[in-house]
Amino acid sequence: MKYSKIPVISILCFIIGLLFTIDPVKAQVENKNEKEIRLLVIGNSFSRNATLYLPQLAVEGGHKLIIQKAEISGSPLKKHWELVEIAASNPDDPEGKPYKGKSLKMLLMDGKWDIVTLQQASTYSAYSDSYYPYINYLYNFIKKFQPNAEIVIHQTWPYRKDAKYFSRVTAEERAKSAQEMWAKSRIAYHKVAKELNMRIIPVGDAFWEVSSDHKWKFVPDIDYNFENPIYPELPNEKNSLNVGYSWTKNKKLKLDANHANQAGCYLGALIWYSFLFRESPVNLKFVPENVSQDFAAYLRAVAWKTVSK
Repeated sequence: MKYSKIPVISILCFIIGLLFTIDPVKAQVENKNEKEIRLLVIGNSFSRNATLYLPQLAVEGGHKLIIQKAEISGSPLKKHWELVEIAASNPDDPEGKPYKGKSLKMLLMDGKWDIVTLQQASTYSAYSDSYYPYINYLYNFIKKFQPNAEIVIHQTWPYRKDAKYFSRVTAEERAKSAQEMWAKSRIAYHKVAKELNMRIIPVGDAFWEVSSDHKWKFVPDIDYNFENPIYPELPNEKNSLNVGYSWTKNKKLKLDANHANQAGCYLGALIWYSFLFRESPVNLKFVPENVSQDFAAYLRAVAWKTVSK
């Protein structure tokens, strides 16, 4: 029996046609999922830490992120507001333009911002009174120039448990532990967020989740000789989210228990990503070079768990 070749050719053409039809549809779905956000960050070194890897995550997630920074290392809310006042009283005074030669007003007027973030300096984060009246002043100032922008607050993290000091809880007192710093700063952030109807970027909660986890928490190295350290040896700081110990050029051992290391910056960025784009970062592949794959996977899970609560 002889079979015609026409049906076979027709079937092949039909299959090829389907392939060319499916690809554009898939592309359209992916484009619909893409989100573009214009983000203005008002903060200090802690916001710089928390957003360090955010651009890489946004690109991998297929989102367009335009980010501008109004950051001054160590700056509390009070300092940012004082600089606004300086710029208002004398627009030509360079002191009022601390953000790479621009004032906060200039940054606010640079196009339309979708989200503007605020935060308190970590050393005052657990001291609720320190937020006022500056948080209100800044909030109203932002709304004056960006009435449609959402203003959110970035919850900073507690220092590492072996820090030499912690955040102030009053003008005279400091928190006695990392847990007290986290708990009281959390109360302070939630208080102002409720008053001004702001959402919270819960980086501080995520840090505490990791720092208090039985398996993943950082444990100080009890075998290291801190009294007589030997250069260039360093203590074991596995699973630390903070910079920790390092040697100075003069071979002095120093501790930075405050700022985030690569793992901490990664966790912060995962929280910001989840918050901004409202999606899980669990399947993202980017990992900083000094963060292990298993720890990174855990941090991605913690980030989504914290944001999605």
